Amino acid sequence: MADSAGQTVVHLVRHGEVHNPEGVLYGRRDGYHLSDLGLQMAERVAEVLGERDIVHLRSSPLERAQETAAPLAAARGLTPVLDPRVIESANVFEGKRFGHGENALRKPSTWIHLRNPLRPSWGEPYKEVVARVLAAVHDARDAARGHEAAIVSHQLPIWVTRLSLERRSFLHDPRRRQCTLCSVTSLTFTGDDLTTIAYSEPAGDLIPLRDKRAPFSAGNAPDSRKP
Repeated sequence: MADSAGQTVVHLVRHGEVHNPEGVLYGRRDGYHLSDLGLQMAERVAEVLGERDIVHLRSSPLERAQETAAPLAAARGLTPVLDPRVIESANVFEGKRFGHGENALRKPSTWIHLRNPLRPSWGEPYKEVVARVLAAVHDARDAARGHEAAIVSHQLPIWVTRLSLERRSFLHDPRRRQCTLCSVTSLTFTGDDLTTIAYSEPAGDLIPLRDKRAPFSAGNAPDSRKP
């Protein structure tokens, strides 16, 4: 836990499983809510993080993030701040299908969007995503000085922010992001300086088999490193 001597923790929480039977890349679209399993995941996160010294809570304005934040807000007696800076990344493939025998990436007309994976050419530049997420992280850190804060966001914004903080390349395989459903990426600050990045999966045992491709997806598998 954080302490009054100057240590503050900001937890970046990915939302739970979404009801999406059509396999659509929903991105920033409205109307995509947590599935029944996703709601269970959110409750599990609240059980685990609800015991910590969280005094400040932020959430992406998208429904799936707000629904993930709700049990934790109730457990801690907090009103989440809706922060558009931690929203899902913009993507030209939003609304396209990637399952059920149809994959937008197989169409030659879409290949032009794949020309530069470092930017990336198919969506919001990674550097811009990191800048907005870090601005929210710093505000949450300042609001929770000496305590802890939580921010409910989305996989890509959380993952590229971690890559940036660890001074790693943005070039990566999306299937290998260490940011599974309802995972928690914890940033520990001493004063304003980031000292440790840790990863855990409080709802790891609930993750469906199809989503267990990422490292450390078996549940309760911590990873801690210095940036």
